[in-house]
Amino acid sequence: MEFGIFDHLDRGGLNLTACYDMRLKLIESYDRHGFYGYHVAEHHSTPLGLAPCPSVFLSAAAQRTQRLKLATLVYALPLHHPLRLIEEICMLDQMSNGRFEMGFGRGSSPIELEYFGVDPQDAPRDYAEGLEVVLQGLHERTVNAQTAVRTIHDVPMELSPVQKPHPPVWYGVHSLESAIKAANGGFNIACNEPAEASAKYVRQFRETWAELHGDAPTPKIGCTHFVVVADSQKEALEIARRSYLVWHKSFHHLFKRHGRGARLSGGEPDFDALCARGKGVAGTPEQVTAFLKTRMSTTGGNYCINRFAFGDISYEEAQRSIDLYAAHVMPELRAM
Repeated sequence: MEFGIFDHLDRGGLNLTACYDMRLKLIESYDRHGFYGYHVAEHHSTPLGLAPCPSVFLSAAAQRTQRLKLATLVYALPLHHPLRLIEEICMLDQMSNGRFEMGFGRGSSPIELEYFGVDPQDAPRDYAEGLEVVLQGLHERTVNAQTAVRTIHDVPMELSPVQKPHPPVWYGVHSLESAIKAANGGFNIACNEPAEASAKYVRQFRETWAELHGDAPTPKIGCTHFVVVADSQKEALEIARRSYLVWHKSFHHLFKRHGRGARLSGGEPDFDALCARGKGVAGTPEQVTAFLKTRMSTTGGNYCINRFAFGDISYEEAQRSIDLYAAHVMPELRAM
């Protein structure tokens, strides 16, 4: 079992400078404590995501860490010109000395796509075509491609990544079909669903992987959770319940502004409802360990992805949670 971090970099009442400083300090802590990777989301024009340019934020994180993998989960491909994204990925992989990992998606928020003039109906097509161009440009010296929206002809690639043929790829799995696609592509996966649904997707992924790749090592199979660890369950729940409501407001901000129902997963109205669906835990190290052992065994995942900083959780609260998790939870789960 390995351990990672997922971060929306959502606004929690801090000014921007303080928010970035807090997150970078926590990233240094993840590095010290031996977490495998830090995964940041891409969102736009919303307090849900204060890293709308993930490459910029991760380039700062690369200079503050030594071992931690730095990843996007995900780049919203329809919002990126593939040639420019190839260059950003190469720069990040070089500046991190081969520690960059890349996740791609079609963009989970239709409102954000529309702000950039992208029709959400075209997003699946733009994602698939963009991914093909990006992967081509990362391992070939010249790019040629014809997509629905652009012609790329004989473009030389001056930059290249450290990792060959390209950095590892991540894919968010939310259906049996997406599990099959991820296995076909040889991608690592992340699930943000209740345990029963995640278990179905993971089984499909493992079955398809075995059919296609035989005895090749299984990629990382991640399951995400909101996690708060404290010295008492009472303290942990107080922090989690307060902070989740702030995160939830940010999560639904654009949908409420435009009078639309949210299409993103994340409808649980409070932290207790989240826990009832098996997607969050708050408690002592022993309670968190017991929950995560059950959750990871049920889903069949091998990569435990945690959200320690969300809503208005303070630096001190998050750091205490991380310290307790690293000291008591990680050793118990690592042996699974």
